[in-house]
Amino acid sequence: MMLYPTSSEAATHFLKFVNASPTPFHAVHNAALRLEKAGFQKIREKDEWEKTVQPGGKYYFTRNQAALVAFTLPQEWQQGAGLSIVATHVDSPNLKVRPISKRTKSAYLQVGVETYGGGIWHSWLDRDLSIAGRVVIAEGNGSYKSKLIKIDRPLLRIPTLAIHLDRNVNDAFKFNQETEFVPILGLIESELNGASPKPETDSDKDDKASVKGPKVASSIQENHHPALLSLLASELSIAPEEIHDFELSLYDTQPATLGGIGNEFIFSPRMDNLVSSFCAVEALAESVSAQYFPSLEGNVNCIALFNHEEIGSVSTSGAESSLIPSLLNRLSPTPSSLAQSISRSFLISADMGHSLHPNYTSKHEEKHKPIMNGGVVIKTNAKQRYASDAISTFIVKQLIERKGGKVQEFETRNDMPCGSTVGPMLSKIGIRTVDVGNAMLSMHSIRETAGSHDVQNAIDLFSSFFEGFAELDQTLTVD
Repeated sequence: MMLYPTSSEAATHFLKFVNASPTPFHAVHNAALRLEKAGFQKIREKDEWEKTVQPGGKYYFTRNQAALVAFTLPQEWQQGAGLSIVATHVDSPNLKVRPISKRTKSAYLQVGVETYGGGIWHSWLDRDLSIAGRVVIAEGNGSYKSKLIKIDRPLLRIPTLAIHLDRNVNDAFKFNQETEFVPILGLIESELNGASPKPETDSDKDDKASVKGPKVASSIQENHHPALLSLLASELSIAPEEIHDFELSLYDTQPATLGGIGNEFIFSPRMDNLVSSFCAVEALAESVSAQYFPSLEGNVNCIALFNHEEIGSVSTSGAESSLIPSLLNRLSPTPSSLAQSISRSFLISADMGHSLHPNYTSKHEEKHKPIMNGGVVIKTNAKQRYASDAISTFIVKQLIERKGGKVQEFETRNDMPCGSTVGPMLSKIGIRTVDVGNAMLSMHSIRETAGSHDVQNAIDLFSSFFEGFAELDQTLTVD
């Protein structure tokens, strides 16, 4: 199955997805919209959906707006069937607004932020930044709701120091991430309607406190600049007082785009790992319109989009949570059927990989130098930082070969540390696992570079996986 007529069309569709997904919450929301368009039915973990799911059906559920699991059942599905899972993550390194973000210094309004993940933080300097995330608002009648928000214009900036004030800036550029990495929101005068700020005395503070009365525990009004809360409220068409909490992140307002002399590149934020997530969603959404769906028997096809991979995956919505074990148990609730299901399952851990950099070729092992648009990268590590082994890599190579694709191999040098993915932690369940990805440059920069043709390469692999794994697995004898 060829999802798009050309590989550039697949990349163009990815641009729309990543531009609309500045946070994990937005990525999960947009993935859910795509699945619903393909006819998937939303179910909820708290419901008894064992009575809802039916053979031949297609379903998805989310957890905490930050993770998503979707699956399709064969026509003659029974307990004990295996799962064919593509696992990705939807979080990326970014700056998160602190619970008490209100800062003022000299003439500036500033917003306190905390670094999330291992970002290339200097790439965030002098960028046109804005804010996105989710906001808890009051809806009346004592009810509350978490709503997504995305401010579509530049609001913040972390300016560098002029070279005239630091002549050595190009020698060894370093900065303090606590004191020299605070975004500016505006000028104090703009918040005070042009009036010059007057020093506040202790008496003034006491008078304000007596008028306001004791602070309500659920109120966040004093924790953030009124101008920021007013902007959020205006975007949501509510009053600032109706905002009870939020999780906000900064993002670069420059849209993702195709680039290079032949549009062979994608220049974009958050490609680690929204490329893999987009490709997984597209492959599963399109699988339900393929000639083989619903298959009479075989595996349950499944995708899992996790949060918090960049900080270790230990959370309710991360890969070390109960999301996959819970799904396995609910589909195969007896000890015997669960053991059968795990033994018949296979997981592709899909996360972006490191392309050979022309200016730093020595950073790659001599014989393991993947390039962008060179095909799917299989990641291997003897210390099991990646979960791939001979059996799982054989299976993936067979699946790629069926679509006429190409394979690249990646291993780190012995004198360099190796990163990791959600693969090893999910393999502890007992599911056979392989780690793959697309090659890219500048991973964890605010602007990353990847190959535009590799979007289709990943979709082709996942489509081949959903279509043909169960049949291929029957031809392989291991134990």
